[in-house]
Amino acid sequence: MTPATPSPPTFNRVAMIGIGLINGSLAKVLKRDGLADEIVACSRREETLTRARDLGIADRTTTDPAEAVIGADLVVIGTPTGAAGTVAEAIASTLDRRAIITDVGSIKSKVIDDVLPHLPFRGRFVPGHPVAGTENSGPDAAFDTLFVGRHCILTPIAETDPDALATVRALWEAAGSRVEIMTPAHHDQVLAITSHLPHLIAYTIVGTVADLEDHLQTEVLRYSAGGFTDFTRIAGSDPVMWRDIFLHNKEAVLEMLGRFSEDLSALQRAIRWGDGETLETLFTRTRAIRRGVIAEGQAYQRRAAVSDRRLDED
Repeated sequence: MTPATPSPPTFNRVAMIGIGLINGSLAKVLKRDGLADEIVACSRREETLTRARDLGIADRTTTDPAEAVIGADLVVIGTPTGAAGTVAEAIASTLDRRAIITDVGSIKSKVIDDVLPHLPFRGRFVPGHPVAGTENSGPDAAFDTLFVGRHCILTPIAETDPDALATVRALWEAAGSRVEIMTPAHHDQVLAITSHLPHLIAYTIVGTVADLEDHLQTEVLRYSAGGFTDFTRIAGSDPVMWRDIFLHNKEAVLEMLGRFSEDLSALQRAIRWGDGETLETLFTRTRAIRRGVIAEGQAYQRRAAVSDRRLDED
C-alpha cells in the first residue's frame, strides 16, 4: 500500500509581500491548482503591481503591507532580506492571529532575528527558503514549474506551531519541492558554500573582465565560451538581494571564502610548479563529485515519476 500523500493546503486569502520571481512563481502555483481564493500582492512600485495584475497572478494589489495582510491566512514575505524586519513591523497590527507567516529569503538567522520581535503570534512564523531561481527578477520572470524537483528548506523556530509547519511544508510539496528541515544556523552555513560563494565568485569574475583594457575586454566578450557564459550567468541576479545576502550572512560567507582562498592558493602553487599530478587528482575528484550531484537529481526525478504513477493507479 502506497502511503497517502497529504492534500495540498487551501487558503482564503494569501498576501504576497513582494511579487518578484519567487513569490510570483508561487502565486502562479496557487492560481493553477486553485489553492487560494484570493491573492493580494504588495510592492513599493506601482508598475510592478500593474504587471502582476496584467499577468493574472494577483487579484488585488496595494503598496501598503498593513493593508495587504488584512484577512490573510497566509503571508509570504518575498522582499530582499534586509527589508524583512521592516515588513514585519508594518504588518504586525493588522495580522490575523490565525495567519501563518513565512518567507522565501536566502538567509535565515538574520531574517528571524529581524522579523520575530515584531510578530504578535510567534508560533505562526515558519521561516523558509525555496532553493530555486534564475538570474531574472520581477513578476514577468515567474513561472509555475520553478520549484519542481528543487529543495525547499524550512527552519522552524522553537515556538513554531507544528500545524503551521505542516501547512507550509504541504504547500511547497504541492509546488513540487523536496522539503528539508534545518536549523537556521546550519542552513546559512550550507547556503554560504552552495549558493552565496558561487555568486560572489561570478560577480568577481565579471568585475575582473570589466577592469580589463578596452581592446582585451572586447575580445573576451566576443569570444566568451560556454564555460564563461554559463558560470557568470548568475552575476546577472538582483543586486539589491545579493547585497543584503552578503551583508547579513557575512560570518558564514567569510568562513567559506577563507576555505576557498586556501584551496585556490594550493591550486595556484600546483600550476606555478608544474605539479600536474596534483591538478589531475583534484580534477578527477571534483568530476566525480559533480557527476554525483547530477545523478542524485536524476534519481529524484525518477522516484518522483514512479510516485506520481502509483498515485494515478491508486
